[in-house]
Amino acid sequence: MINRSNIEKIAHSPEDKLLLAKLWDKIHSGILRNIPSHTPFLSPGEQEMARYLFGNVQGLHFFGGYEDAERKMLVYLPDYLDESCLYEEDSPMVCLRSSFYQLDAPTHRDFLGALMGCGIARESIGDICVGNASCDLFVSAEIATFVLHNLLSAGRAKLTMKTVSLKEAVVPVQEVKQIHDTLASLRLDSVVSSGFRIGRSMASQHICAGKVSIDGLPCEKPDKPVAEGAKISLRGAGKIKLEAVNGQTKKGRISVVIHRYM
Repeated sequence: MINRSNIEKIAHSPEDKLLLAKLWDKIHSGILRNIPSHTPFLSPGEQEMARYLFGNVQGLHFFGGYEDAERKMLVYLPDYLDESCLYEEDSPMVCLRSSFYQLDAPTHRDFLGALMGCGIARESIGDICVGNASCDLFVSAEIATFVLHNLLSAGRAKLTMKTVSLKEAVVPVQEVKQIHDTLASLRLDSVVSSGFRIGRSMASQHICAGKVSIDGLPCEKPDKPVAEGAKISLRGAGKIKLEAVNGQTKKGRISVVIHRYM
């Protein structure tokens, strides 16, 4: 069983403690009653803290509406339900599609600002997937009707809103640049240097300045080992993923594949 006392070990701030206590209460209640339960949307860093808190508890799923979602809910499903139920009508999440005149071109920031301008908390908003003439918004089911009737514009664009099935959500394909390289080690500064095409000393400076996060958690240690599959963000420069570690070359260096999101 999950141990509530672990919150003190995991939290980095009073805000983290409050968040983890809230997550624990919601999930623990579902487990005790053997009914579905879910948290608000979590950022990648908050998801990592939740993973440390709950460990390998059976029935837990991180769900964002589609496979590669960034913001996700943590959902507990009893053993009489499987993950497919999350895409049905009683899902804790709803996809809303807003259509607009293409030349108005509202941005992700425009939509987020409009939602928060309606008084909606960030934790109730999942990913915002902006396309050419429409945007699919993932929101908690509790606020879906309110958003449907009150989100009238984003930036200068006038919006027409409707509900669509989660299975019909349109998610823009993110452009990725694939980088093949060899590294002396899998230290964070080496991976950042390779992925963002900057010098290793500059990479180390950015890390020490608190500008780098691994899977959403800030890291200020240049020598931190990076695991295969880890996503690394550099403030102001974007995000990379250590896609594959392919073993050593004849010269003893480590062959890697890094994806840089454009």
